[in-house]
Amino acid sequence: MTEKEQHQQTALPLADTVAKRLAESALPGPVKALLREALDSDAAGTAASSAPSGRVYLDSLAVNGFRGIGPRARLSLSPRPGVNLVVGRNGSGKSSLADAIEVGFTGTRAHRAGQDATRGGHWSNLHNADSPKIELKLAIEGDTGNSTLTRTWTSEEFGSSEGTFKRPGHGTVPLAEAGWDTALADHRPFLSYTDLDLMLTGKPSERYDAIAAILGMDLLSTATNRLSAREKALATTAKETRDALPGLKEALYSLEDDDRAVQALLAVDTPGALDLDTIDALVAGLPPADDSRLAELQIESGAQGPDLAEVGEAVQQLRIALADVEDLHGSDAENARLRADLLEKALAHADRHPDDDVCPACGTERVLGREWHDRASRQVAELRREAKTAEDARDAVRTGERNLQNLIENPKRIPVALAGPWKVWTDCRQITDPVELARSAEEAAAVLTDACDTVRRHAARELEERDERWRALVIRLATWADKARETERNKPLLGNIRKAVKWLKDLSTELREQRMERFTDATQGIWERLRQESNVDLTAVSLKGSEKANVRKLVMAASVDGQDAPALDVMSQGELHSLALSLFLPRATTADSPFGFLVIDDPVQSMDPTKVHGLAQVLHEIGRHRQIIVFTHDPRLQKAFTDQELPVTVFQVTRGERSRVKVDRVDDPVAQAIGDARAIAATPGLPSETYSHVLPGLCRIALENAFLEAAWIRHHRTGGSEHDLQAAIDSAERFQEVAAFALFGDVKRGNDVKEEVRRRYGSPACFLIQQCQKGAHPDGTWIPAPHRFVTDVENLAQKIRKPEVTA
Repeated sequence: MTEKEQHQQTALPLADTVAKRLAESALPGPVKALLREALDSDAAGTAASSAPSGRVYLDSLAVNGFRGIGPRARLSLSPRPGVNLVVGRNGSGKSSLADAIEVGFTGTRAHRAGQDATRGGHWSNLHNADSPKIELKLAIEGDTGNSTLTRTWTSEEFGSSEGTFKRPGHGTVPLAEAGWDTALADHRPFLSYTDLDLMLTGKPSERYDAIAAILGMDLLSTATNRLSAREKALATTAKETRDALPGLKEALYSLEDDDRAVQALLAVDTPGALDLDTIDALVAGLPPADDSRLAELQIESGAQGPDLAEVGEAVQQLRIALADVEDLHGSDAENARLRADLLEKALAHADRHPDDDVCPACGTERVLGREWHDRASRQVAELRREAKTAEDARDAVRTGERNLQNLIENPKRIPVALAGPWKVWTDCRQITDPVELARSAEEAAAVLTDACDTVRRHAARELEERDERWRALVIRLATWADKARETERNKPLLGNIRKAVKWLKDLSTELREQRMERFTDATQGIWERLRQESNVDLTAVSLKGSEKANVRKLVMAASVDGQDAPALDVMSQGELHSLALSLFLPRATTADSPFGFLVIDDPVQSMDPTKVHGLAQVLHEIGRHRQIIVFTHDPRLQKAFTDQELPVTVFQVTRGERSRVKVDRVDDPVAQAIGDARAIAATPGLPSETYSHVLPGLCRIALENAFLEAAWIRHHRTGGSEHDLQAAIDSAERFQEVAAFALFGDVKRGNDVKEEVRRRYGSPACFLIQQCQKGAHPDGTWIPAPHRFVTDVENLAQKIRKPEVTA
């Protein structure tokens, strides 16, 4: 970055500088997004509030019942850069007006700590103590209308005041919502003679803090702290995850007989392959896919053998059926069945051989005839009735066999430990002898049931032991897994945050050094203007220590006739006064200050005349960018401006009976030029070139200042950048360009000025401007009626000073 670019960036508000540097950086997109979020958090929080973001200028002050001011007194200002002198004798009410501006904004007078409610207890006016009030009209950059800051009191106590803030389009809110508290502390735009004294007689740490604050690093330090807090939180989680892993692994090793612990150990201890899904399944109680022993235990714990009651009942029914069959063996029922079977076979033979009447058993002829057939059929029916008991007994046996075999089933999974007994039980389905079936099934069921009970008890006990140890570990594993997942998820974010923090710290260091250098240059530059014949050189201004250090101070090195010496030890009172001004002015006019105004009360005391002339030069230079309001009873400062032909607006404060304070505008750059031109017009016998060149030249200066004032007001109300505005004004070398900027906001539209002047102010205005410009030409211009000419120019200047605004 070139020296010119560095100067431009340090001259910009910090937020603009940081935004520009961030846009130009080669940082990755996610890192830039983090930085924008951290830098814009505060702005986002106030975006919807009534807090203004543009620079503030004073339009007017109205006071009554406060200190030396009784009835309402009003100071009307032009809300733009420039020097304003408020003059008057001691006791006229100047300091009361200066105090009113400070009290309006702050509610207190910081330079009189402990005296706000004192001064004999009379902070309110003795002649008009009822309803004291301070009202400030403020022109805020970007607003088309003025805002109003009002301070009133609810009691006779000075500390009972309340401030309100009314901004166009935002209603009335407590003054605190304007968001100026920090800026009022860091860039306090109020300075009294007492302040100048306190600036050098206060504690070293206070001087350090006053200067460190204006370096404007709060935006960067706040963003850095915000990101650092996120970085610390993420890094802490990552560290806790790393630190907890060795102990967790040791605990898992101690459960190496539990397959869940083995699975968890593999999930957390595989380098570069953290398996959080497995951990989740374990924590949820789901067994891993290959956890054979745990799965077997869970099967064993659910093993159920045959229902011995059902088996016993089936065996008993079968045995009862078998006993019934046995009881019928050799009985009449049995014999009847056998005879019936025999006769049925004979009848079947006879049916097959109807013409054969010979008995196939004994060979007797003519015994199987029709009569025999009918008698045999009746006998079979009779015998079958007698044999039914035997048939029912046999059916009961077959049913008992079937019922018992139906109880013999295989489960879906058979524990390995029960494979043998379960096979003996299931083999019973293949036994055909009902007697053997009953015996074997009863025996196998009893053995299998006992085995299931034993296996189930052992499995339940082992699972319980495992679960007790696992339960003690699973919560620990779940907590670790949550942090591990968060750590893995936030690894990219943590890396980006660290890059963002480093960028902020590097930029803070760079900008802090640049701004301190700029502050030092400004202080030394002001000192050089104010020292005027002093043999004390201010050689260096630096900060020693840090904001958080107990020992910190502002170091001001000086030399007297080339010999090094501490500045505060070798300077006279007047030199110390000038040094304090050299420190205050750069602090109050930093680019980060939202205040476009600076209020200085009584800065000329203890200054010799040469230093007063230097102060006028300094104020004039600062007045190019700031609205300066200086309250003084010393006529030397006004004379210093006049002697050096520096533009200044002068107000006269007078005090009448019963604290009636009146403020009148005495002079301003427009009136000053008009006054000089009128004096020429009223003086007969002057050389002709005075009328043809000097008089129109003075009128041209009046119109140019009017256009400059209009340009500032117009640009300010439309929200344009003040940096761009000043650059444009500085580049406007010709009258036509200044007028173009005032009328259009564009110095390049000089060719359109004439037509716009005619539209707004009429054709005579074009002629007046043309005559004023001709005065700068070698031939000059002829003005037949000087008095009339000056009056017309004055009237035109007053019209120009009230610009049209098209927002």
